[in-house]
Amino acid sequence: MGKLRVGLLFGGKSGEHQVSIISARSILKGLTSESNSSKYDVIPIYIDKSGYWRSSDIAREILASGIPIDNDSTTTSLWNFPPECNNIDVWFPILHGPNGEDGTVQGLLTLMQVPFVGSGVLGSAVGMDKIAMKNIFAQEGLPQVKYIGINRDEIYSGACIFPKLCDKIEEELGYPCFVKPANLGSSVGIAKAKTRSELESALDNAASLDRRVIVEAGVKAREVECAVLGNDNPKASVIGEITYNADFYDYETKYTDGRANLIIPADIPPHIVTKIQEMSIEAFRAVSARGLSRVDFFYITDTEEIFINEINTLPGFTSLSMYPQLWEASGIPFSELVDKLITLAISNS
Repeated sequence: MGKLRVGLLFGGKSGEHQVSIISARSILKGLTSESNSSKYDVIPIYIDKSGYWRSSDIAREILASGIPIDNDSTTTSLWNFPPECNNIDVWFPILHGPNGEDGTVQGLLTLMQVPFVGSGVLGSAVGMDKIAMKNIFAQEGLPQVKYIGINRDEIYSGACIFPKLCDKIEEELGYPCFVKPANLGSSVGIAKAKTRSELESALDNAASLDRRVIVEAGVKAREVECAVLGNDNPKASVIGEITYNADFYDYETKYTDGRANLIIPADIPPHIVTKIQEMSIEAFRAVSARGLSRVDFFYITDTEEIFINEINTLPGFTSLSMYPQLWEASGIPFSELVDKLITLAISNS
């Protein structure tokens, strides 16, 4: 039996373009490791920042340098896919943010009728939209901090309605609170508001980035995460904790070496570990995820309260990313992890 041709799809039209490139470089290394080199022939496909699909030759250049190319739409048409796409046995998309992990590319790959790593359209879309996600978590009875979902038109409503919206947020959530675009990943566009003026500014900025905005009550808690792997019978990893020297876990802190500290495994009681693992599986199933996900929680030590924060159905695979490190600590090294993800993709087709 010949090698499986793996389409490593990376880049993408989102603010997390560079993170995708870094993740793809890690995955390429894992798929071409000694244990996997006889199984897979990796065919990288790069999507530039304008959404144009580029050939394997260009993709390999990007992976070698780690530097995105300048957009040049004159070289191809938007939906003229490189010929290599016709010979893919299984796709490994590692596209973060909008146009990558929100169900759009997953729908395209589904129409191609080729297996792909990760969640399908539903799981990806729900996992990306924080309001839809939290509403489903609420339906499942998973505990969460208080939140309010807002449409852009409410923020741009003018001098009569907007102040009432801010009054509602202050009354129901108080300060500090976190304002987030509903459909951007990796903490992009998130702001912590501690005053009325900061709240107004944060709402205006979030609305400029997304038509749906979510505001969450701030809570003094430890931030812990759990990785999930599987399809119908998903398994949960050990628990990791994030500590950092910043006001909150923003984009710069998340992806700058030395700004955050990952503690794996987290120093928390065994019964709390078990509960978080169980809740992670519940969340994974609630949004119809498959393959992989990372589930984030707030844990309050004194009261032993656990609040689910969000699920990420296509977490990062950089050297700083929690997902592969959690599985490494759970006994699954990186090369074995990417191999398992491809096997799960094929078994789900």
